[in-house]
Amino acid sequence: MTTDSLDITTDSTTTDSLLGRDGTRSGRLRAQTQAFSAHNYKPLPVVIAEAEGCWVTDVEGRRYLDMLAAYSAINFGHRHPRLVAAAHRQLDRVTLVSRAFDHEHFGPFCAELAGLAGMEMVLPMNTGAEAVETAIKVARKWGYEVKGVPADEAVIVAFDGNFHGRTTTIISFSTDEDARAGFGPYTPGFRIVGYGDLDGLAATAAELGHRLVAVLVEPVQGEAGVIVPPPGFLAGVRRICSEYGALMIADEIQSGLGRTGTTFACEHENVIPDAYLLGKALGGGIVPVSAMVSSRDILGVLRPGQHGSTFGGNPLACAVAREVIAMLQTGEFQQRSRELGSRMHARLSALPPTLVRAVHGRGLWAGVEFTSLPGREACERLADHGVLAKDTHGTAIRLAPPLVITDSELDWAMDRFEDALLG
Repeated sequence: MTTDSLDITTDSTTTDSLLGRDGTRSGRLRAQTQAFSAHNYKPLPVVIAEAEGCWVTDVEGRRYLDMLAAYSAINFGHRHPRLVAAAHRQLDRVTLVSRAFDHEHFGPFCAELAGLAGMEMVLPMNTGAEAVETAIKVARKWGYEVKGVPADEAVIVAFDGNFHGRTTTIISFSTDEDARAGFGPYTPGFRIVGYGDLDGLAATAAELGHRLVAVLVEPVQGEAGVIVPPPGFLAGVRRICSEYGALMIADEIQSGLGRTGTTFACEHENVIPDAYLLGKALGGGIVPVSAMVSSRDILGVLRPGQHGSTFGGNPLACAVAREVIAMLQTGEFQQRSRELGSRMHARLSALPPTLVRAVHGRGLWAGVEFTSLPGREACERLADHGVLAKDTHGTAIRLAPPLVITDSELDWAMDRFEDALLG
């Protein structure tokens, strides 16, 4: 007997509050989630069964316009034909060999991604958090072997409001108590500076001196509410890193690959970091793919056995990611993000200040901060009107529609936005 047919006998108060005992298939499936899944997420009451392009359909047949795109993992829409075809071709050949052997897509994938980023070397992993962990290890090793930092004295600077993942090391420099509290003891070797505070970064760099090995920065802070730093901030980070001989590591896991209107968000200030961290959209919404992309001098500090992943850079992942890279080479999706992003921000900025305190973001990516409406309630209202979004930090929500969204689909979403929140 499958769990789908089980009679859920968990605490009736919990289950009743979740379902209302409505007898629907989505209600039963959500009850199973409540009963058998750890409660580390609180999803909206939508159970998705199918998806195509910018649209998803739930198990009852209701359609929704996806304005989240899996936190930018689905930049090219659900089941993009080119990406699905690439996956199908590879599924008929080989899907996994581990890094004990090479495969025909590995070298080309690394070369093509390095070329896209204007860099020299790639270390593929799977999830965004793995890419960040990779960067931490590489930065420390580079600091000890190349820069000459005394053993165990390397320090990495990150910024207030950051989100780089939820592993025990990464939460050690998080300022989000939901992610951090109760998981200590925390990993040492990190300092926090205010996001956008170049004076604070310069002072911290001066204090740390030779011990500073890297500055880890999101060019746009997604989880914090799609916060764009002040003009000149990224250029200032680059300058300070160069002055103190530290690596500038740009976490573009959400902001990269077309989301902000350029291939990489650092391009908005003509900044070239020492390393990019990529993920989410790199897997085309089909498989998890992430990578650290950097120079030979930096990634070259790793030797066999010092870092790895069984699934990192597997044939299926590389086949899909190579198609993603090819699609980005045309510039089409970056242009769509710029043009449609301007359209979306204009509509959002026209909302009355009695409802919306601020709109943040760049390209087809926006954080909407309400004056008093809880973000969760706003997302529930939007779902009732056929639009999916995600709340973040109290009275804010995030919008990140697939880059394939059409003018008419975007206008429809903005109309529903007004209906749900002003009606």
